[in-house]
Amino acid sequence: MEDNYLQVGIIASTHGIKGEVKVFPTTNDAKRFTKLKSAYIDLGTEKMEIHIEQVKFFKKMVILKFKEFQDINEVERFKSKSILVTRDNAVKLEKDEYFIADLIDISVKTDENEDLGILTDVLETGANDVYVVTTKENKEILIPAIKDCILEVNIVERTMLVHLLEGLR
Repeated sequence: MEDNYLQVGIIASTHGIKGEVKVFPTTNDAKRFTKLKSAYIDLGTEKMEIHIEQVKFFKKMVILKFKEFQDINEVERFKSKSILVTRDNAVKLEKDEYFIADLIDISVKTDENEDLGILTDVLETGANDVYVVTTKENKEILIPAIKDCILEVNIVERTMLVHLLEGLR
């Protein structure tokens, strides 16, 4: 949660010769790119601000044209780099919705006061997300992100209270 940036896509490849890139969206709503005026490319050691000039959609990809670049040679170096937005440019969350980045490494306890482990991954299945909790014994427990199982999430305190339905262990 300490990071002020959230990933919205990964640059998969270049597109054409005029500096466009194909982006694999990592956000739930790829249409959000049409409202995005600027973003950042994560270069590892630094983040480069870019301004979005044009957005197109092709199959499951988003094709972006940045104002800063006019030809393929200028954007080739960005392959496999993440596109980030600041939290104030992130989509607004509904009640009981969380950014995956905020859930990773959160401490998970059961309603029987058992320290279950650390949330290490979120699987997006379509029907509902599934939280992967890694125990101290390095075993994984899969918990569906449904109201019957997820009782409380406290992003500030980095804790989650869960109820394990029969058969989840």
